Order: sequence, then structure tokens, then C-alpha cells
Amino acid sequence: MARLQNKTAVITGGGGGIGGATCRRFAQEGAKIAVFDLNLDAAEKVAGAIRDAGGTAEAVRCDIADRTSVDAAIATTTTTLGPVDILVNNAGWDIFKPFTKTEPGEWERLIAINLTGALHMHHAVLPGMVERRHGRIVNIASDAARVGSSGEAVYAACKGGLVAFSKTLAREHARHGITVNVVCPGPTDTALLADVTSGAANPEKLIEAFTKAIPLGRLGKPDDLAGAIAFFGSDDAGFITGQVLSVSGGLTMNG
Repeated sequence: MARLQNKTAVITGGGGGIGGATCRRFAQEGAKIAVFDLNLDAAEKVAGAIRDAGGTAEAVRCDIADRTSVDAAIATTTTTLGPVDILVNNAGWDIFKPFTKTEPGEWERLIAINLTGALHMHHAVLPGMVERRHGRIVNIASDAARVGSSGEAVYAACKGGLVAFSKTLAREHARHGITVNVVCPGPTDTALLADVTSGAANPEKLIEAFTKAIPLGRLGKPDDLAGAIAFFGSDDAGFITGQVLSVSGGLTMNG
């Protein structure tokens, strides 16, 4: 039997690169997938592909920065797929600028999506997990949270906050049978990376620099992340909580 058979998994940012790969991997493992995304067309494309392959998936529009939208999306998921067993907080947004060149409005959006949005999702899902005394939460942070990243100060601050938040929740909810772990991607070949680097003076040179800094010699691919996320979402990781795993080709090595 597949590791995630009949588990209901909510994956935010599920219409994107890492999110889409994670949705497909979870579906292959037997999970029922709620593809949460602000872009409903992108979410439906991923959900449709899963259904075409014989899996179960629903596209759900969700603005994670809006608590009313989050609550409605969770209610829809519970009705159509059942109570949420696994939450993957993957949705994110970034800009690439030195901190002194950024504006407060940009900080607000970065924080709303990368930190407050994850808080909304946890707050909406955790009570049901506590009641059922079981749950798996996987938060997608960034290696920027572990070592910093020039041009991504506020983004790194949000992801660092998410790491600390995850460790705290792991302590608070261990007695409820809920695990909370973090996966930190390094530079990964996604549309978000293309958008971020487009703001640099020389995007191609920046991508080249990222690639040269990675010991394994290439950028990450979305599928490189999906396996690690699926592991933390499964009962194979049932005795692991409060941990942070870099999936970055060796860009950071933390012990």
C-alpha cells in the first residue's frame, strides 16, 4: 500500500513548480490532494493531471493572506475530500533587491504571503488535527533562512521566522501526535526563481553564480523537493519533528 493512502493533503501554492511536483508525488503515494492556489487555472491544471492519472484531486482557490479565504478553502476541502491529515505550506513570493531599495509596501506583501499566510493555514488546520490526535505539517522555508541571501532580506526574515515558528509548534503539539518539520530549498528552477532574478542587473550572471555555488553543480528541480516533502508527510517520519532539512545540492551543510 502507498505510504499516503487515503490521506487528505492540502498543498498551498500547488499550481506552481515545487507545489505542483509535490501534489503529483503525494497523489502517486495515494493521497487525496487539495491543490490550493491563488491562480485557480493553475491549480486546476495540476488537479486535472492527477485525476487523469487515476488519482483524486480538487483545485481550490485560496488567498493564504486572507483568513476568510483560508477558512472557506479548508471548509471546501473537508466537505469534498475529508478532514485534513497533511498540510504542506509551500506558497511563497519574493523580490530581489537590496534592503535599502525596498519599500514598506513590499515588506507588507512579503510578510503577508511568506509568514502570515502560513500562520493562517496552521491556525485553520491545527484544531482538527488536535481533535483527531494526528497530523503531519511540512513547511517550505528556504536556505536563505539558514545562512541569509543578499537581495532577499525580508524574504529571509520571513522564512527564518517560519523555521522558529515550526520548531515551537513541534514542541506544543508533539503530545497530540502532530509532527511539524521544515524543508529548505536552495535555488530551484521554477517560475518564482525566474521572476526573482529578473529584477537583478544581470539575471543570467546571477543564475550562473547560483549554479557555481552549488557543490552538485546544478540548480534544483521541483521533483528534487517533492520526495523530501513526501517523506516528512508520511508515517515513515512519525518519530521526527522540529527538524529542518536543506535540499540544495550541498549549498548549505548544517550539522
